[in-house]
Amino acid sequence: MEQRPSLIFVSLQRRSIIFFLFFSGSLQAQTLGGNSVFNFLKLPNTPQLSAMGGVNVSSVSNDVGLAFNNPALLSPAMHTQMNTVFNNFYDGVNAYHLSLGYHHAKLNTTFLWGLNYLNYGTLAQTDAAGNLLGSFRPTDWVMQISASRRYLQRWQYGMTVKFIHSSYGQYRSSGIAADVGVLYHDTANALSVSVVAKNMGTQLKKYDGTDPSDLPFDLQAGLSKRLQNSPFGFSITAHHLHQFDLSYNDTVFNNSNGFGNGSSKFSFDKLFRHFVLAANIYLGDKVELAMGYNYLRRKELNIGNSGNGLTGFSMGVSLLLNKLQVRYARSQYQNNTAYNQFGLNISLNQYFGLGRFGERIGW
Repeated sequence: MEQRPSLIFVSLQRRSIIFFLFFSGSLQAQTLGGNSVFNFLKLPNTPQLSAMGGVNVSSVSNDVGLAFNNPALLSPAMHTQMNTVFNNFYDGVNAYHLSLGYHHAKLNTTFLWGLNYLNYGTLAQTDAAGNLLGSFRPTDWVMQISASRRYLQRWQYGMTVKFIHSSYGQYRSSGIAADVGVLYHDTANALSVSVVAKNMGTQLKKYDGTDPSDLPFDLQAGLSKRLQNSPFGFSITAHHLHQFDLSYNDTVFNNSNGFGNGSSKFSFDKLFRHFVLAANIYLGDKVELAMGYNYLRRKELNIGNSGNGLTGFSMGVSLLLNKLQVRYARSQYQNNTAYNQFGLNISLNQYFGLGRFGERIGW
């Protein structure tokens, strides 16, 4: 007897929830910061995300680049939308991003293919004595496929599978990971809430001469709200919910430089390190302004509690035209050191027709 589509849908929904709970319950296998590999996965890939503090999982926008970080944000409106980002990170490091959305009407599913690629330039290769042996070009990249579906009127859920690779001269490593996200979106009240479990996976090939390492797992939750009859909106995002103390306490460095070592007790400083705040201003339908504050970034780059100006703050602007979106973000990491990011979103089916083939694939 043929199974009805509604029953198939419920079955898929249950499997997704079981998958999410299973991996969320295995958090002890995941570590943070310097104890993990592939930490480039934590870098914001798109200007809109950078402008909102680098961490945001609940802001609903017609930007397929945001869905690269949370598959539950994928929507049919992103059909054939392409997001491209190219910029210089720091000191000759080039960062590239490409993502493409596609909605399959018969499957009632929206897909995303995406790529992040970091090129660190040409570095000198030396031996232990400092003798020059040549040069090499280290790279990091991740390629992923995401899928998202709607449940009832206000719920969306999605999953991402990603392949990760790093190459540093003769040292190479690869891994596989998954993200799972759930979104609640109340359009009547302009409210959205989301939970995402990121980078659940393993190292397939470790670097030569090293022990296997964990991936930078992160459990994130966020809330976004646009005020009624107002151009203002805000977001609050909590990250690393599976581990309370995020402070990096290098006792050797602290003692040698006269800095105090951190306490293991509860403090509001440790609590606030989990939160990223963002605000949005919508100037009509064509212009959006965004601002963000990342407390953890500010504390980590504030060596010895020295003055650090706007470190941890970010801002951005988006110009939304009929057939394309132009986005820019500026993130402050340290005094006189900012990261500028440019992005472009275009709907390919409004620029390129594929004739009968396009009709067959729902282009």
